[in-house]
Amino acid sequence: MTLKNILIAADHGGFELKKDIKNFVFNNHNINWIDLGTHSNESVDYPEYGFKMAEAIKNGDAEQGIIICGTGIGISIAANRYSHIRAALCTNAEMAKLTREHNNANVLALGARIISKETALECVQTFLGTEFEGGRHQRRVNKLGGQSHA
Repeated sequence: MTLKNILIAADHGGFELKKDIKNFVFNNHNINWIDLGTHSNESVDYPEYGFKMAEAIKNGDAEQGIIICGTGIGISIAANRYSHIRAALCTNAEMAKLTREHNNANVLALGARIISKETALECVQTFLGTEFEGGRHQRRVNKLGGQSHA
């Protein structure tokens, strides 16, 4: 099986969960993680890490990523400012599954202060293991990216 590159980024509020995800998910699967920071609990600004995620995907470092802040809201807003990013804030595995199947989300956003570590790990595994269904969903996804509405 081919090694898959996955990006991960977090602000200080998501730093500990980022470590947990890397240790559990990435070390138990054929995944090469690319850590965009932060690398400590020291206070940082979440938009910087949402922007780093967007730039890394644009540059082709990986096709998918995981972003984490305290609620997941701020960092997902930052990442979604870029038209090639479809960051979805998920609070359970069903949301992670459906956002991949129906929305072709390429970035999973998590709130370290609002979900448990166990739930976050389930979301990550589901997100990374679910494929986009295409079909009728492709037309809708095209509209999200400013593409033709035909």
